[in-house]
Amino acid sequence: MLDLTDEAGHSATLYQGEKLLVYGGENEHREYLSDIVILDLKSLHWTQPDVRGPIPKGRARHASVIYEDKLFVVGGLTGETNYILDDICYLDLKTWTWSKCWSFVPRFDHTAWIWGGRLWVFGGLGPDMERSTEIWWLDLKGSPSFGMASSQAATSTSSSLNRSPAPQMGTLGNSQHYGSSGYAANSGSVQVRSSRKEKPTAPGAISSLKFLSGPHVPVQASGMHFHAYSSGTLLDFVTPAGTIRSSDCNLSSLELDSLRWQRLVEGPELFDVGYRWLYCTISEDGTKAWLLGSPFIGDTISPNQDVQLSEVLSMDLKKYGMLGNDLVHETVSEQSRILASEHTASSPSHSLGIDLAAVFDQSPESGSMSDFIITANQDDFELIDAEEAGAFRASPSQSEYLPENAATSPPIHVHKIILQARWPHFKRLYNAKMAEFHNQKMHIPEPYAVVRAFLYYLYTDSIAPHRVYCSDLTEVAGMLVMANLYDMPKLRLLCVHRLSRELDVEHAAIVWERASRTNEEWLKKRAASFCMMHWGRLVRTDGFRSLSQHRLIELCEQVDTEGRVIGGEELEGFGGGGFGYGVGSRKQRHGSAHIATASEDIEDGEGDEDDGMELN
Repeated sequence: MLDLTDEAGHSATLYQGEKLLVYGGENEHREYLSDIVILDLKSLHWTQPDVRGPIPKGRARHASVIYEDKLFVVGGLTGETNYILDDICYLDLKTWTWSKCWSFVPRFDHTAWIWGGRLWVFGGLGPDMERSTEIWWLDLKGSPSFGMASSQAATSTSSSLNRSPAPQMGTLGNSQHYGSSGYAANSGSVQVRSSRKEKPTAPGAISSLKFLSGPHVPVQASGMHFHAYSSGTLLDFVTPAGTIRSSDCNLSSLELDSLRWQRLVEGPELFDVGYRWLYCTISEDGTKAWLLGSPFIGDTISPNQDVQLSEVLSMDLKKYGMLGNDLVHETVSEQSRILASEHTASSPSHSLGIDLAAVFDQSPESGSMSDFIITANQDDFELIDAEEAGAFRASPSQSEYLPENAATSPPIHVHKIILQARWPHFKRLYNAKMAEFHNQKMHIPEPYAVVRAFLYYLYTDSIAPHRVYCSDLTEVAGMLVMANLYDMPKLRLLCVHRLSRELDVEHAAIVWERASRTNEEWLKKRAASFCMMHWGRLVRTDGFRSLSQHRLIELCEQVDTEGRVIGGEELEGFGGGGFGYGVGSRKQRHGSAHIATASEDIEDGEGDEDDGMELN
């Protein structure tokens, strides 16, 4: 019978979807452990494997993550004097053999995860006892010492979570690593030092980057932070604590391909007043997150209050543009083609998609065996507005009839078998033997470029930028409308994800209008905030000029009733608000305008083009 009573500071990592691997921690005698136990989630039976090899130091408050059947363990605390470990090692889960230890980064209470064939580390505390703003990554691919095949592509198979409250001076902060009890033994009265024993440096390329400042960068020293990996991003849940105002809480994300921070949603929209959150976990597919906590008594959050874990806050991360770990490989942004070595610049599609793309929109005479024609509106045909568009657009349950002399786009040559397999609306329409069945032709009343991009998605399952298709956010915004019209949730999610990541001044008004049309409230609010923060440039774009009169009025009404437009020298005194899209830097003040509210604090601004990154 295994005794796990009072074990704390351990890690718990999901393996093969049905096993929970618990490693290390500290027992009731304040002894650091280096054993591993396994919980079978189906039978709820504990087992302890026989392990071989050099057993690593016992530790707590470390991080662990699984990659290619290896349990990697990074950092932590150990020893009677609680010194910080800077090592990395792994347990081979096929042979249950420990590797030797290598030197990596001294950290405890940190988060580790796998993305793109690299092991990443963020947060926690180092030898200086400051909340770290550095992100480290170790290339695992092609390292014989790690036993990794160089051709192996990678996505995260599991992630470890931790909470990171700001510590008091001279003491260790109380922290929670994924799966632990929250107890931080030996944390209030001892000095912490780094291990001085020399170890060989970990094989593989090691890089680090420090975020110094910026309008989007979360301040790690304030609030209770929960870090988690999802969909190619690091999520930072900044939750209420005694060191931060509720209005300053938020959910931010770090895009790992571009190493750019974004603020996804403000705290008041996520966290109800009167609660403190102590634990965080995320679903295996990265689409849902849960916070576990309790109400707090009085007007402030006291660390001495008894913990009553009575509240659960559930969050649907798809609402905020998270694709999920299963779909993240299907999007390749411009930054990822440049920065992420595991993606190829030539094509964003899988091999099957590449083959199908070769016969897309090729006439039958070319040997493509296309057997159906689709037409669209000419690109210079502009519908005045969504409501008026209803007079031109057939509903999904109806056929589209056009006069013989109607002006349409050039024909798009497609294959019925692909459309029936990938497009439920087309399958229903064709099986009903409507006019399209007999004419072998269909008209879609949307712009030609949008329709071609939509059909190309049906062939390739991708909306990544292409030199011909999906190269412009206007096309992606149009595809969002089509995804809503034809009830295609995966396409909708892909569009929301890309539009939120690549939002810019030129397309912000269009993205806002399309999000309004499709009832994408989070994207609409995000785009509206972006518009307000870049108003001076926005009103000079073609996208803004293309809005109908009532849409223009609706966009202007997004401004606070006490808002006013400022610019020039006056703009210099204002920092970014809302989603952090500040334009108050000295280098941006000319030719720009910012809409400020009466309640906005006047403080030194931060340029939104400078994320304050320092690369080591």
